[in-house]
Parts: sequence; structure tokens; C-alpha cells
Amino acid sequence: MKKILVTGGAGYIGSACSEYLLDMGYDVTVFDALITGHRDAVDPRARFIEGNLADRELIMDVCRQGSFDAIMHFAAFSLVGESMKDPGKYFGNNLANGINLADAAIAGNVKTFVFSSTAATFGQPEKTPISEDDQQIPINPYGESKLCFEKVLKWYSRIYGMKYAALRYFNAAGATALHGEDHRPESHLIPIILETIRGKREKLMLFGDDYDTPDGSCIRDYIHILDLAQAHELALSAPESGHYNLGTGNGLSVFEIIKAAEEVTGKKVNFEIAPRRPGDPARLIACSDKARRMLNWKPRYESAHAIIESAWKWQLKYPEGYAK
Repeated sequence: MKKILVTGGAGYIGSACSEYLLDMGYDVTVFDALITGHRDAVDPRARFIEGNLADRELIMDVCRQGSFDAIMHFAAFSLVGESMKDPGKYFGNNLANGINLADAAIAGNVKTFVFSSTAATFGQPEKTPISEDDQQIPINPYGESKLCFEKVLKWYSRIYGMKYAALRYFNAAGATALHGEDHRPESHLIPIILETIRGKREKLMLFGDDYDTPDGSCIRDYIHILDLAQAHELALSAPESGHYNLGTGNGLSVFEIIKAAEEVTGKKVNFEIAPRRPGDPARLIACSDKARRMLNWKPRYESAHAIIESAWKWQLKYPEGYAK
């Protein structure tokens, strides 16, 4: 049985991936500071260590004593707007604390490192779908901090021989039976739409309907959380170190997501058109041919309806999220 250390395992993506790994028979230890994560999101089958990656000695001790086969790293700050106001917070956690973890991995003789990166490393794409070799020019500190840590992993792999996989994706969405989205504050489109339908919010603000797209709204690549979890597990056995884009390749517009949500729930979405947000590209779609070919990754939830239905079921079951 492989032993996996999951940093950020109390967060949205980390908790779902922990659940998936446990279902697959892995031995999982979750390391999380509970800054944005939830204690109740930690799968009860996993061991839990509350700690911050800024505590270099603590994470060193965890990795030296844990005999881990691999690390999955999800512990990052991820709000683009916040990163533009407080870049030091993002470089401190996403880069400096990531280096603490990478050093701990070497000290603990961890052979494999799977990094939950982001397609925000590409910035404003010159073309879509985006491939791994496309130019990376981040347009915010969040994307820059993730790209910097990708480069750290490349050098650690070259110098120390630790195998790594950096997985880049755009919009994680949906829910498992146990784990869903509960951000404070919530910033993701699908849970906001569903909260509006439930009456928890008065209305959805739709930022821009005049983009160069068929219906005027932004197009994004939404990927189900279980498909992400599957990709992270497959990346443990990646044939070589490197980077993998993850996406369905089927971009969906905001209006298409709204329509699918209305069809899934049988209720209308109250929304209002607002001005565009600065820096929002019209289309962001990832090409995942490399992951499909080299990792044998096959997404199972490629329709908006399947993604939204899983998120809707989770919200109905846990209307207040992880709040007791």
C-alpha cells in the first residue's frame, strides 16, 4: 500500500482527491493549516496533521518520519484578485512554503511529487486550446507564484532525482458524495449559481456579455473534481517528469452553464449583467492530449449537466457547507 502525504487535504480539491485515493486503497495523511480548508472536509479514514508549511521544522519532521512514497501538494492560496492586492502573501505561501515542502520531500527521501498547478501560468493565451508548450506569461501574482514553483520542481528533479508531475487546469467544479465547494467567500461560478437558485443569494452578477464568443459571455473549461482526482492518482505513475494540462476540451460559456443549471434544478437563475472584469480572457480551454496519451487519463464527467448535478446534490445535502 502506497503512503501519500496530501498537503491542503482539507480544501476543496485536496479533500476530494484524498477521498479518491482512500477509495483506491492508498494510505493517506492530510497536512493542512485550516486557513481556508475545513476540518470536517478531512476524510475520517485519513490521518490528519494540523500544521503550516511555513513551519519548516514541522514539515521536515513529518516527511522524515512518514516514510511517504509520494506527496500531493494542494496547499496554496488561489484568489487572483487577492493576489493583485497582496502579492507577498502569494509568493510567501505558494513559493516559499512550497520550497519548504520540496526540501522536506528530499530530506524524507520521497520519490514522487504531484503538484496541483494551474493554467493561470499561461496568462493571456495566444491560442486555444492551450497546450503544454505554449508560452507562459502570467498576468497576476497567483499564476506567477505557481509557475515559479513549477520551475523549482524541475530543478529539484534534475538535481535530486525526485520525479514530479505538475497538473495545470482551469475551473475545477462539481462534487463527490462527501466533498464539495465551500469557499469563504465563494468565488466560483457554479456554486454561486446554485446558491442563487436556493435563495441564499439574491442574484448572480454576470461580468460581461459582449465578448467575442457565440453568446457574448466568457468560455471556460470546466473539469469535474473526480476527473481531477483520477488524473492526480494516475500522475503518481507518470512515465517521466513534466507538465500536464487537464481539461475536457469542451469550453462552456457562462450562459450555457446557467442554462444547464436551470435544466438540472428546474428553477430559474436570477442574474444581472455587470461590466467586464479587467483581465478576463474571452476563452480559456486546455488541450489535454498529453495527459490522455501518457497518463491514460479518461475524463468521465464531460457534460455541464453531470458536473452541475453532482454540485446540486451536495448543496442540497449540505446547505450550509461544512458549517456545523
